[in-house]
Amino acid sequence: MEIQKFKDSLVRAEPPADLPPPLCALWHQAKGNWDKAHGLVQDERNEAAAWVHAFLHRVEGDPANAAYWYDVAGRAPCANSLSSEWRDITCRLLETQAEPALEMDH
Repeated sequence: MEIQKFKDSLVRAEPPADLPPPLCALWHQAKGNWDKAHGLVQDERNEAAAWVHAFLHRVEGDPANAAYWYDVAGRAPCANSLSSEWRDITCRLLETQAEPALEMDH
């Protein structure tokens, strides 16, 4: 899916059915539903979910929790604007959507 198609889907009541949890979380966060977004990734154990989880705690204003999840995701904490990071994560996850998730050991 292209980023514009993903953004266009934000006018709908529900996310596209084929989205994995990290992308569903980004969809819900873009619509202002942080709790729903967080619930979708908090129990997932893959790098994509950890990255989105970090972003969500950044949105929440909890940099310490965000730093923990960036570390779990194997990424440095982001200093870009929230909108820029949302786009970066969304584009990357859309590009790799067909790839299997990497399971984590913890």
